[in-house]
Amino acid sequence: MDLRAWFLAGLACIAAAPWAGAAAQGFQAQISPPRFEDTAKPGTVYRNVVEISNASPTPMRLTVSTADWVLDATGTAQFSGPLAPGSCRPWTALEATQLEVPPNGRRRFRFEVRVPADATDGQCRFGLMFEGEPTSVEGIALPVAGRIGVIVYLDIGNARAELEIAGTATQVVAGQTLPVISVRNTGNAHARLNGLLDAIDAAGERWTLLPASLPILPGTTREITLTPVVAEGEPSTLAFPVRITGRLDWRDLRLDVDASAGQ
Repeated sequence: MDLRAWFLAGLACIAAAPWAGAAAQGFQAQISPPRFEDTAKPGTVYRNVVEISNASPTPMRLTVSTADWVLDATGTAQFSGPLAPGSCRPWTALEATQLEVPPNGRRRFRFEVRVPADATDGQCRFGLMFEGEPTSVEGIALPVAGRIGVIVYLDIGNARAELEIAGTATQVVAGQTLPVISVRNTGNAHARLNGLLDAIDAAGERWTLLPASLPILPGTTREITLTPVVAEGEPSTLAFPVRITGRLDWRDLRLDVDASAGQ
């Protein structure tokens, strides 16, 4: 993807909070949910709804489209307009490609995925792109349009993730050294780990660790940072090495963890 072309066309905004939002001059949109993680069978039509909120006192006009995407090294989605090889975007249908949201109001937007009867097990992934009207921004020669991407993960048929621990490491995040587990996905659908892990550090202190909520795409290995769960103001510095045990979940999938980090 030509990142300069995408920047000149609009600003890609991260959809990682309970509400995905973007604010350029004249563009104050919030969209819920930030992503869809669902299933569908071959030969069926999957339908769902996005809710768009306009925090501006003026009407907000949006252009809606679909896009393919990949994750960069930081886990941020990079969207692409041209059809990627094997894209499922031809299956999609949008309620409209242009819409208007009233001042300080909301609008529900429908989309659907028409899964072919002969679709094989796997995952349909695409982005729903909501782009505002171009406006002038101080310091930038060309008009800029705010853009929000809502990611859709749709497991087709018997698609599922297959996870295994591929190793451990440590990583410095915001000045703090944290344990990391590398998780390999050999399945044909993504996973996003939930749950808590137990840990004992080199000083004998016991900790509860929370895994980063990052997607682990099929055929990839992702480093998942584990952050201590502590009350506000309590110290959270671990003494390495750290022994980590417990179980993490994704839907009906269970991933047992019994490893050391920081040796």
